Amino acid sequence: MEVYDVKIPKKRVAVLIGEKGRDKRNLEKLSKCKIDVNSEGEVFIKSEDNLMAYICMNIVKVIGRGCNPDVALSLLNENNCYEIINIMDYCEKSKNKLERIKGRVIGTGGKVRKNIEILTDTTIVVYGKTVCIVGKIEEVAITREAICDILKGAPFGPVYGVIERKIRKLKE
Repeated sequence: MEVYDVKIPKKRVAVLIGEKGRDKRNLEKLSKCKIDVNSEGEVFIKSEDNLMAYICMNIVKVIGRGCNPDVALSLLNENNCYEIINIMDYCEKSKNKLERIKGRVIGTGGKVRKNIEILTDTTIVVYGKTVCIVGKIEEVAITREAICDILKGAPFGPVYGVIERKIRKLKE
């Protein structure tokens, strides 16, 4: 029996469990895993199937990083993956820089994030000090590169252009 221990933010525990335990039960049913959650954000995942336990752990991590449980469940599809980018890798320990860089990824009214999501058909969530990307493997790789360029300070126009070229090339 495989057992995984994952820590998620306390604020995300209610999202993992869902209304009257619905989301947790749904995840347990789909992954065939037993999930125990405590109020401190510690999640224990048990399963006879090691691969399913690992996938379930990744789903819990993604929910902990701000994703909607329905989006996180897309990781059950073997063509999907996730990527978590630590924003602190792109700024010194300055809180002002962190907020400014997060603002670049999100954009005015969420425009930058939404544009990249539309271009790449991925889901992007900025939560705390991380950016979480969920989608198909190839699109997540393209999105990760674009987000990293934006975090480094690249202008948005050229970043969108690179995304469009890579997506076009991918679909050929």
